[in-house]
Amino acid sequence: MMKHFAWVDVPRDLSQGPPATERHNPAPSPASDPAPDLALSVQTAAFLQDLVLDSTDVDHFLDKLARVAATHLSRLDHEVLCGVTLLRPRHAKTLASSSPYALELDRIQYLFGDGPCLRAARTGEIVLVRDTRTDERWPQYVKAIADHRIRSTLGVPIPLEGEADCALNFYSTTVNGFTPEAVEAAKVFARDTSKSLRLAVRIAQLSDKAENLNAALESRTIIDLAAGIVMGQNRCSQSAAIEIMKTAANHRQIKLRRLATEIVSSISDDTPATHFD
Repeated sequence: MMKHFAWVDVPRDLSQGPPATERHNPAPSPASDPAPDLALSVQTAAFLQDLVLDSTDVDHFLDKLARVAATHLSRLDHEVLCGVTLLRPRHAKTLASSSPYALELDRIQYLFGDGPCLRAARTGEIVLVRDTRTDERWPQYVKAIADHRIRSTLGVPIPLEGEADCALNFYSTTVNGFTPEAVEAAKVFARDTSKSLRLAVRIAQLSDKAENLNAALESRTIIDLAAGIVMGQNRCSQSAAIEIMKTAANHRQIKLRRLATEIVSSISDDTPATHFD
C-alpha cells in the first residue's frame, strides 16, 4: 500500500528547506531502502494506468505521477520530493511536482538551462548528485539548491520511445540520500511508468490534433463567409475575393483570419461557428 502525504504551503523563504508535512495513515516504514519487486511492479503499473483514465489531461496525470513517485522513494525517516519534466515536440516543457516546494526547485534548474533532470531527459541516462555542496558539474545550479538545504538529487529518465523526452527529478535534504537500492527502485518505477505516460502523451497528441482541426475548420468557415461578402460587394469570383482579402491583410500586416472576422463582424454581430460533429 502506498503512503499519501498532504503538503502544506511553501514558506516564502525557501532557504528554510522543505516545509513540514502531515502524514495520514502512513504505511509501515520499510526495514531497508525500496528495492525492485515483481508484485509491486505489476501493482504500480496497474495503478498508473488507472491514473491515466482518471486524469483530465497530461498535466493532471503528471502532477499525480510526481506525488506517487515521491511516495515510492520516501520512508518515514527520509522524505523525498519529486518533480517531472516532459519535453514534447513543438510544445514548451511541462513541469509537474509532488509539492509546491518541489516545483520551485525544478524552476531553479530551468533558470540555469541544465541540471540532473534536464540532463537525464535529454540523454536517457540516470544522473546522481551525491552532495550538492561538492558536485562540480553544474556549479551555479547545485549552489542554488544547496542554499535551499537540498543535499542530493537524482535524475531518472522515463523511456518514451520517441514520443517525448521525460525525466523524474528527486530531491533529498540528506547527503547521499539515494542509495544504490533507491536508484534501482527509481529506475524500475520509471520503467513501469513508461507505458502509462506514453498513453497519456498520445491522448494529448490526439486532443491537440482535434483542437487544431476544429480551429482550422473555424478559420475556414470565417474566411469563406468573408469571401462571400467580398464577392457580393465586388461581383467577383471566390478566388478573386480571396486574393483581394490576402492583399488587404498583407497591407495591414494582420492574419487573413483576423481580416475575415472583421469583414463578417462589419455586417453581423453574430459569431459564425462550424457545424461539424
